Amino acid sequence: MDLTENQWRAVAPLLPTERVREDRRGRPWRDPRDVINGILWVLRTGAPWADLPPRYPSYQICHRRFQRWVKAGVFVRILRALAADLEARGKIKLDEAFIDGTWAGAKKKEAVLVELVAAARPRSWQSQMLLVFLSPFQSRMDLDTK
Repeated sequence: MDLTENQWRAVAPLLPTERVREDRRGRPWRDPRDVINGILWVLRTGAPWADLPPRYPSYQICHRRFQRWVKAGVFVRILRALAADLEARGKIKLDEAFIDGTWAGAKKKEAVLVELVAAARPRSWQSQMLLVFLSPFQSRMDLDTK
């Protein structure tokens, strides 16, 4: 889901102008709308930058521009403008928030969890091999790979 026309009109004035060299050399900047749609796709999905779909500019362009905009404070202004647009359309209420919906068990339950994990041992040799490679002590081992 890319930015709508209304959202783009709210965001476009907040973006810095394109840098054009006086001698007109170098690659032209990609359309800022495409770049911000690519950035928002990564932030929405949580996918790595390299998994950016081909319909967006390259992940290097999107990531580099995202870093510049965050450092310059542009991205905060963009997110505020998008939030204001959503609030104006009645999609969110900015005075309500949910910080975190996860939970953690109490420490007294830890012994029970350890017993449950110990009872559910892996059943295949592949699982046992995986445990060796995922071991926290693996980084301390001096493996001879010759």
